[in-house]
Amino acid sequence: MNDHSSINYQDLSEKIKVWGKEFGFSEVGICDVDLTHHEDALTRWLENNYHGNMDYMERHGLMRARAHELVEGTTRAISVRLDYLPTEAKFAKILKQPKHAFISRYALGRDYHKLMRKRLKQFGDKIKQYCAELNYRPFVDSAPVLERPLAEKAGLGWVGKHSLLINKKAGSWFFIGELLVDIPLPCDTPPQNDCGSCVACLKICPTQAIVEPYVVDARRCISYLTIELKEAIPVELRPLMGNRIYGCDDCQLICPWNKFAKLGEEVDFQAREQLDETTLLNLFSWDEDTFLKKTEGSPIRRIGFESWQRNISVALGNAPFDESIIAALQDRKETSSALVKEHIEWALEQQFQKQISNEKSIPVKLENERLTGRLIRSIEKGLPRDA
Repeated sequence: MNDHSSINYQDLSEKIKVWGKEFGFSEVGICDVDLTHHEDALTRWLENNYHGNMDYMERHGLMRARAHELVEGTTRAISVRLDYLPTEAKFAKILKQPKHAFISRYALGRDYHKLMRKRLKQFGDKIKQYCAELNYRPFVDSAPVLERPLAEKAGLGWVGKHSLLINKKAGSWFFIGELLVDIPLPCDTPPQNDCGSCVACLKICPTQAIVEPYVVDARRCISYLTIELKEAIPVELRPLMGNRIYGCDDCQLICPWNKFAKLGEEVDFQAREQLDETTLLNLFSWDEDTFLKKTEGSPIRRIGFESWQRNISVALGNAPFDESIIAALQDRKETSSALVKEHIEWALEQQFQKQISNEKSIPVKLENERLTGRLIRSIEKGLPRDA
């Protein structure tokens, strides 16, 4: 062990990056924790209520930009990223099948929070073995800290117009986390923002949640609606959700930088329970015990069975007319909670309207059909490996 006076911090930072790779992280960067220039934007975002019902965002306020207040003595963040894109992601294949369920690809396998936090703890312990004195705290979506701006500052990518981190050589299909430490490591250089004049993510968003470059109104975002929101999904947004029942990847799929995306090497992030290719009716047939069993160890479990049924009900309403969909909705209606029942009734109304149109030979146009078609063509052309 070395005391502070004998440590060569440049040498240590190089060791840290090697150790990070040994622990399975795709890349490691280091930065100071001064995020004061993000405070105005954070304040405006909160004042506009773009955080929706995520009260913790407002509760922690500007502490999110002040890591030194979160963990006393913090001077640096060691930021890591971990690629997760599964093999055979089937993005276009599932978007083409409105009776199938689209689940955000980060959620198909094991919950990344536990995996990354465990590794970050081991990573911190490794660094501590080298230093006589080191205080560190690992975080993975688990504290009021602006993780993406820290990762940007640490050189892992730049924050894109969709608010996600983009890496020039690896796209955006990766998780991030950090160790907050109290040693004066040399800092890495933030990359240039290479979004340029591109606004593809703003245009492709099904619900127009990206209200301006770099600003997302969570209240309109499908990821928020299907995961964070515990109440009724606004009626006007339901038709725009298509078959997306847990999260949404559209803004990443349209991003040209994802042609450089790396496949994840973690077996744990590969799809479980055929969640990458299954029908809405199959998932809707699960009872709560089945839901809990099949989502064990998955991030999906945290939304709970009620939100799961609510989300699938909306997707079934958005699907093309099918008598078996109507039968399934009607069968589940009486045993569902008031929240789910409301969405089932909405879904039935959509299905009945399509049934009438079919009987009258009136073409049924699905909401966002042209937008989804454009996205599918973009995936097939730009991301053939993952289509």
